[in-house]
Amino acid sequence: MPKVQIEPPGAVNLDVAVQGSKSLTNRAMIAAALAPGTTKLLNASLSDDSKFLSTAMNQIGIPVDIRDRENVILIHGGKPRKADGEFFMGNAGTALRFFTSFVCLGTGEYEIDGEARMRERPIGGLVDALRSLGAEIRYEMSDGCPPLAIKAQGLKGGRTVVAGDTSSQFVSSLLLSAPGAQGAVEIEVEGEVASKPYIEITLDVMRDLGVPVEREAYRRFRIPAGSKYQSKVYKIEADGASANYFLAMAAATGGKARVRGVGSRSHQGELKFAAILEQMGCTVKLFPEAIEVTGGPLKGVDVDMNDCPDSVQTLACVALFAKGSTRVRNVKNLRVKETDRIAAIAKECGKLGANVDEMDDGFALTPPAKVGAAEIDTYKDHRVAMSFAVAAVAAPGIVIKDPECVSKSFPGFWEQLGTLGIKVRRT
Repeated sequence: MPKVQIEPPGAVNLDVAVQGSKSLTNRAMIAAALAPGTTKLLNASLSDDSKFLSTAMNQIGIPVDIRDRENVILIHGGKPRKADGEFFMGNAGTALRFFTSFVCLGTGEYEIDGEARMRERPIGGLVDALRSLGAEIRYEMSDGCPPLAIKAQGLKGGRTVVAGDTSSQFVSSLLLSAPGAQGAVEIEVEGEVASKPYIEITLDVMRDLGVPVEREAYRRFRIPAGSKYQSKVYKIEADGASANYFLAMAAATGGKARVRGVGSRSHQGELKFAAILEQMGCTVKLFPEAIEVTGGPLKGVDVDMNDCPDSVQTLACVALFAKGSTRVRNVKNLRVKETDRIAAIAKECGKLGANVDEMDDGFALTPPAKVGAAEIDTYKDHRVAMSFAVAAVAAPGIVIKDPECVSKSFPGFWEQLGTLGIKVRRT
């Protein structure tokens, strides 16, 4: 199995232009696919997730052209045109959930599947909501999980109810495809909503591409009949979760990092991570389109990370170098991600000498006197690999297995570390 090992550089001094947001790219791709004409996405994320989605769109008759060298995606929009298809989405949860609502706007029979882990990830709340809007969907293996068989006849519109506590992606999926329904769509959300900022960026993309949404907080959303997306040239903001790896390296090494492309104007919840670093003892400066972190003596914190779940593992790796314990709460949905991320944190940080107590919705981590050397298993999870790169930059002897899994969200991550002067050795 391929592995990487990083030579710790001491206190880092990084100035980083961050790649386009995977979350925003996937949302914009769905909206653009429903917009008549051609939409050009600039600074797009060319992650595995984006490529699974583009392949599926091409299969269903929506031409998508990815220009790798330019970080551009061209989408020639319209509703699904082909009457049948089998779509493989890997372990791309966002892409699969968004595409499930999208294909329901077509007419025909479709099958959607993914890797073994995807067949364990929940989608029942979204399926129930789509059924009430007129979709005919059948589980082909386990109830509540892919693979799905869909007999689509368009979505008639109307009122639907969806649970918000399993994944905000269920709400976002319904919102993004609602303008393609035959009538107005009203979405009522039951229960506590997980990761609310991800719904906000969905609404931002919809508004930017021509569909403002009527809403009552996070309880009710209404998309009027006749709502239509507009094709345009649309620039994707830099990725907040990706930015946080570099900010975390500054915190863990006592160095400095400036990331460009995100800042005080950004709505991405993952960027709340910078405020947590400030609580831990870092100095944080926010600019309209940049964030700067300078490391200081770190102390443990007790934080609710429901708004920035993709940065929980990153925080765990910073907490390894803090004085005192760190408690992370309200991230139960991490157990149904690419892997059970709470369990992965406990096991892999434990290898480095930390004492980690798992809770249902999070964990408590007590750091070691000195971070040890170990081989880190990544579970095919991109965020495990990149988070433990933070630890590897700050402590010697950490080897990360299956490093290429980072392509799911950040292709070129290891190469970018090299351009920043951080030595990465492949074995």
